[in-house]
Amino acid sequence: MTFLEGFRVAFEALRANRLRSLLTMLGVIIGVAAVVLLVGIGGGAKKEVTGQVEGLGSNLLVVVPGKFELGSAPTVSRLSLDDVDLLGRVVGNRDAVTASLTSGETARVGTRETFTSMQGVTETLTRVFERPLARGQAISKTDVDTRRRVAVLGSQAAEKLFGDVDPIGRQLTLAGVRFRVIGVYSERGSAFGVSRDGEIHVPVTTAQRMLGSDRIDAIVVKAPSSDRVDELQPKLVEALADRYPGEEFSAVTQSEILGTIGKILGLLTLVLAAIAAISLLVGGVGVSNIMLVSVRERTREIGLRKALGARQRDVLLQFLIEAVLLTAVGGCIGIAIGIGGSLLIDLLSPVPAVITWWSPAMAFAVSAGVGVFFGVAPARRAARLDPVVALRTD
Repeated sequence: MTFLEGFRVAFEALRANRLRSLLTMLGVIIGVAAVVLLVGIGGGAKKEVTGQVEGLGSNLLVVVPGKFELGSAPTVSRLSLDDVDLLGRVVGNRDAVTASLTSGETARVGTRETFTSMQGVTETLTRVFERPLARGQAISKTDVDTRRRVAVLGSQAAEKLFGDVDPIGRQLTLAGVRFRVIGVYSERGSAFGVSRDGEIHVPVTTAQRMLGSDRIDAIVVKAPSSDRVDELQPKLVEALADRYPGEEFSAVTQSEILGTIGKILGLLTLVLAAIAAISLLVGGVGVSNIMLVSVRERTREIGLRKALGARQRDVLLQFLIEAVLLTAVGGCIGIAIGIGGSLLIDLLSPVPAVITWWSPAMAFAVSAGVGVFFGVAPARRAARLDPVVALRTD
C-alpha cells in the first residue's frame, strides 16, 4: 500500500463516522485554538508595552533606590530634591533632570469627583518627557520654590471634573486641599495600562507638604543623546553611592525596562500556553482511545485485508494515518478558531493581538506529533492481529 492509498482509505473511514471523528478532534481543536490565541494576546501585550516605553523617549534613565531586577522588593526611597541638583551637575544640564512623587487621591469639583494619580513634579517635567500643553501653562520653578497650590490636568481628568467648561483659572479640591488649575496637557494615551491623561500634576514641594515627607519616588534623567545613555548610567549611580555610603541605587535604561517586561510577559505567555497544551495531551488520549475502539470494531475488516495479501506495515500505515489525520484536521480547525479569536480581540480590545507565523506552525506540528505518538499503539495492535483469529471474531 502506498501512502496515498493509505491516506484515501483512512479518509474514507473517518468520513464514514463524521460525528465521532469530530468529537474525537474536540480536545485537539480546543488545545490548538487556546495556544494560538494566548500566544497572540501575549505578543500583543508585549508590542503595546514596548510601544509605550519607546514613546517616552529613546534616551531616558530612571534613577530609583535599590537594585532593579526582576522580582526584587521595592526599596524605601531616600531620594530628595537635593539629589535632582546633584544628578543635574553630573549630566551638565539641570533642565535634563526631573523628579516625581506619586500618590492616589480623590479630586473634586462641585458634585463631580474622580480618583486620580496626583504627581508632584518639578518644572522640568515637560522638557524631559516632551509633554506638550493643550492650553494654559506648565508648573514653573516659582511654583515649586513657593509651594503654590496650582495644578495641571491631564485631558481625561479635565473632562471628568469640568466637562465642557474651560478649567483654566478654576478651582478644584485634591485630597481636601484647594488648587487653582493653570494648564491642561495634550492627550498622551496610556502607559503600562494606566491612562496618563487621568493624572493631575502639582508642584513637587506642595505634594511633599501634603504627604508630610521630604522624599521623592524617582528621578528621571534625559541623556543628551541615546549614544550617551550607557556612559551616564554608572556616573549617576556612583554620584548617589558617594552621597549615601552603603546604599544601593539603580539607573535603569529603557532597554533594561523592556528586557525585564519582555521576560515577565514571555514567562506568562509560556505558562499560559503550557496550560493550554494540556488540552492537546487530553485530546491525544481521546484519539488513542477512539482508535483502539475502531480497531476492535474493524477486526474482521483487518483480517479480511490481511487474508487478501495486506502486510503488517500496510495495516500499521493505514491506522497511523487515520490517527494523524484526526489530529491534523483538528489542528487546522483549532488554528482557524485561534486566528479568528485573535482578530476579534484585536478589533474589540484596546490591547492588540499579534498573530505570528510560528505559533500556528508550532501548534500544527505539535498536533500532528500528538497523532503520531498516540496513534502508534492502536496501529501496532491492528497490524499484529492474526488474520485467522480476526476473521473468526464477531
